[in-house]
Amino acid sequence: MNGAVRLPLDLADLAVEASGGALVRRTILPSGVRVLSEQVPGAQSATIGYWVAVGSRDEKPATYGSTHFLEHLLFKGTTTRTALDIAVAFDEVGGENNALTAKEYTCYYAKIRDVDLPMAVAVLADMVTSSLLDPEEFESERGVILEELAAADDDPADVVGERLFEAVFGDHPLGRPIGGSPASIRGVDRDAVHAHYRANYRPQDLVVTVAGAVDHELLVEEVEAGLRAAGWDLSIEAAPVPRRHPAPPSGHHRGGRALVPRPIEQTNVMLGMPGLDAADDRRSTLVVLNSVLGGGMSSRLFQEVRERRGLAYSVYSFASSYSDGGLLGLYAGCSPQRAGQVAELMLAELRRLASHGISDDELRRALGQLGGASALALEDSDTRMSRLGRSELTLGEFVDLDESLRRLSLVTRDAVQQLADELVAGPLSVAAVGAVDETTFAGLDGESAAA
Repeated sequence: MNGAVRLPLDLADLAVEASGGALVRRTILPSGVRVLSEQVPGAQSATIGYWVAVGSRDEKPATYGSTHFLEHLLFKGTTTRTALDIAVAFDEVGGENNALTAKEYTCYYAKIRDVDLPMAVAVLADMVTSSLLDPEEFESERGVILEELAAADDDPADVVGERLFEAVFGDHPLGRPIGGSPASIRGVDRDAVHAHYRANYRPQDLVVTVAGAVDHELLVEEVEAGLRAAGWDLSIEAAPVPRRHPAPPSGHHRGGRALVPRPIEQTNVMLGMPGLDAADDRRSTLVVLNSVLGGGMSSRLFQEVRERRGLAYSVYSFASSYSDGGLLGLYAGCSPQRAGQVAELMLAELRRLASHGISDDELRRALGQLGGASALALEDSDTRMSRLGRSELTLGEFVDLDESLRRLSLVTRDAVQQLADELVAGPLSVAAVGAVDETTFAGLDGESAAA
């Protein structure tokens, strides 16, 4: 495969040989259902995902948290299967099944042996199309989700992450917690979640991806059969739902401080600023920047904050990208007395990167780290399945390992410095959980990271 493969929504069938001899195929059914597969030579298992392009950002104010609530409920039984039937179907073959709710999509997935793929196709199809949303199960699961939120609130690393997104994105939907709040979960009713279900789980919304030991033609037949058996009418023609528009809404980024005082032993600190959206041509440059800044044990943050000064055990940077926005974040966990100093050191490293760039050795190490990590990740069919889903839902293009490595090889030191200079000029946000107050971060002057 040479270059990225575009995935236009008006092309019914597509096939391409990817790196390593993997065969990638896509079929769009007349109903709008999209089926993608990556047949991996020598594989004896497969990972399957049923995706819908609805996430926490798509919720209405009265239903915050309903997407995640619905994810739970789809495991609680259908018109033909009980919750136990669903669990037993995977347990008795040694398979794994789960789901995830993100800000822009929801995915129900399973990993099984190749011989059990037809079962997984049928069970997941039943769950996605025919959940009962039983009123008693609804109330029971409300309690489960409240406990899940309580557990997350007990974890300062989770709390500081949520507060950083709120600080960076402000009142934009990307700033909202995926799981909602205890108040929104207590307040939402079954009818509202059911309406959310019916509005967003339709043939034209569905993407099915499988990676590993898979025959594409047979997979398409099994998906169609599973959806029809579950009650979907696939005779009605529809175009797949359009992908999200990549143009960022103006004015939703703001800098701010989100401090959560708690009497705990360690302070969790995050600094953040607007990053790149998922389709930005500079995303390869961003991953190199992130690798050098805080992506490993040889990174600048790790070496300066932990190795040279011994101020933190965990310190790193990360980049999150969405269809119309992104975030660059820096994290450290340290003693309360050192929180301000650590925050200043992390910001200083980012500023130094923006003002002086990176060295040839740093670029070489980053390219080696990212190339090796990408290759190792693709040993797992889970990663390949997820890559197919994100390619179809968000990017509109498929990029294999060879193309990813080619794009990385084109990243230059100047490009990294230019991007760092742009990011550091954005509004700076600070989030912290622990023994902190407004004086803790007095040394972080100015409204942008470049100040």
